[in-house]
Amino acid sequence: MLLGKCSVPQARLLVLTIACATLPVALSAASCKTQSQMTGVEREALSSAARSMVGDVQRGDVQTLQAKTIPAVAADFGGIADSVKSLKPLVQDATITVESLYALDASTEPPGATRTDFYCGTPVVVLNFNGLPQGSYALAILHATGVAQPQQVALILSETASHQWLLAGFFSKPMTVAGHDGLWYWVSARKFAKNGMTWNAWFYYRTAAYSLNPVEFMSSPNLDKLHHEEDEVHPETLPGVKPLMLDAHGTAFQVTAIDTTTALGGFDLEVHYIPDATEAAQLHDPPSARKQVTEVMAALLTLRPELHDAFHGIWVFADEGSASLFSLELPMDQIMPVTEPRPAGLSANQ
Repeated sequence: MLLGKCSVPQARLLVLTIACATLPVALSAASCKTQSQMTGVEREALSSAARSMVGDVQRGDVQTLQAKTIPAVAADFGGIADSVKSLKPLVQDATITVESLYALDASTEPPGATRTDFYCGTPVVVLNFNGLPQGSYALAILHATGVAQPQQVALILSETASHQWLLAGFFSKPMTVAGHDGLWYWVSARKFAKNGMTWNAWFYYRTAAYSLNPVEFMSSPNLDKLHHEEDEVHPETLPGVKPLMLDAHGTAFQVTAIDTTTALGGFDLEVHYIPDATEAAQLHDPPSARKQVTEVMAALLTLRPELHDAFHGIWVFADEGSASLFSLELPMDQIMPVTEPRPAGLSANQ
């Protein structure tokens, strides 16, 4: 059986290999029950087990949570332990609610099935797993609210022969990004797209998709619609396979990546560029370095003035290999005035 995890912050799934995909081709279908289809006894058993585990997270009780974990995961518990330590201060005073429950029956699946798909409820929610052993499982999604940084926690549970639910996988991510939930980013992305502000729209769609999907192995009609809208506005000029060349008063800067970050609290753009030999030499002098990275910021806003209205600021990193020679974050109003009129859009402070 393969071991793996999806690229989700704070994600820990050490027994089940998940297919990180959108709506799948049906290779193998097992049965699924949503919480509305469960009996009261089934619902209470799952809810109680999930609440108990998140309660251990709130207390930072790694040892007790490990004792409630299937042996294969408990034997290599370091990843989950790290997640618990990170989450405890964020959720220790939170109100915990069970948002969704899915009972997943794979007890009759062929041994060694490469992929198991669960189709749950109406409209259908699809859960995709690779290398899933025969057995009964559940997905519990819980919200920790009433705190400064609300969190969503997803637990994969495995049922023992004695009908006890044990932890088999652990995921967590924030419910909000820079103070706004996923729906706000989706609505905002649509407004940006309507105004032709495709860079803003794409970054906001990506943020909405991150916030609204608690686990990467889940898909639904709404999530597929969101991803379709995201794909429709994807800017071809963003750096990726090829760098983006920015011109600043005759100086060329090779931008290798642009993403979003909330490392300083606000919703910022994170820009990485590779300086040439002359530019790298200037970075050893702090005033020259500040001038250079500010020119990168200004050149980006000259190229895409719309960014001024969608982000708190820009954080620029001058990279050399895996190291950063210099980095600087500035709010938009300290970078440069945007002299060209901008289409009506959204303020990053809305």
